[in-house]
Amino acid sequence: MKDTSHLKLLLPRAALLTAMVLWASSFVALKIAFRVYDPMVVIFGRMFVASLCLLVVGFRFRWSITYRKGDIYIILFMAFCEPCLYFLFEAQALVYTTASQAGMITAILPVMVMLGASVLLGERTGAKGWGGAITALVGVIWLTLESAPAENAPNPVLGNFLEFLAMVCAAGYMVIMRHLTVRYSPFFLTAVQAFVGCIFYFPILFLPQVALPTHFDFPSGFAIIYLGAVITLGAYGSYNYALKYISASQSAVYVNLIPVISVGLGWLLLDERLTVMQIAAAAVVMTGVWLSQQHSRETSRKLHG
Repeated sequence: MKDTSHLKLLLPRAALLTAMVLWASSFVALKIAFRVYDPMVVIFGRMFVASLCLLVVGFRFRWSITYRKGDIYIILFMAFCEPCLYFLFEAQALVYTTASQAGMITAILPVMVMLGASVLLGERTGAKGWGGAITALVGVIWLTLESAPAENAPNPVLGNFLEFLAMVCAAGYMVIMRHLTVRYSPFFLTAVQAFVGCIFYFPILFLPQVALPTHFDFPSGFAIIYLGAVITLGAYGSYNYALKYISASQSAVYVNLIPVISVGLGWLLLDERLTVMQIAAAAVVMTGVWLSQQHSRETSRKLHG
């Protein structure tokens, strides 16, 4: 009988590719929005726009919900990881570092998902897996140490560290999301993320250090609308849909595309540059990620004969 399993995964894989392109473009959109508006205003605006869009189109979708006692705490923790803490760290990261470097830091995410699954789900990690994790971490540290302050990156060391913390939150979100998609529709989970994020960021707007907007700037305002309507709905919706059919570890491999796309967009739209040493450090990160995925493929072959 002809194997058609790869055909069944064609749409989920296309959804993953869509999510990666959109997420990579979000680094550029955030940098544009931050030129005029306070980071917390941008993130709240993003969540508010996403919530409005979900309210408009939500009634056209059939939400698949099989609630199990205690799931509310897992769902809220997922939303607390991302978008709440994730965007808090990433918004501040992009104030201090470039979109290109922040995109490079995301290369360590697949490794972190693997480590998270090992700790939280009891999955075994071999020598190549741990070797890849350590190599990627060394590369991230090297990339950060090679960073020098610039006009659009006043403190890249701090910015890259904050982006690393954002990746810790993203890894937690990915592992938990994979668990939840068994009983809940991707659209429902995306809606929860948007609504919880909106509620979380609203009180932050009234902190003394947050500068509220006094006028509407079209490029920055359009960037916020793009982040909320296209990125939050398109990227998270696509990724959450794919997680129903593809494991968290396999899905995380696609995150490797974000650094490449974000660097290209940073060069094309923001005139950002990477030094030779930073490119070398980025290569070390990608090598570590590649090593960790060799472990994943070997494990997959053993499981499937």
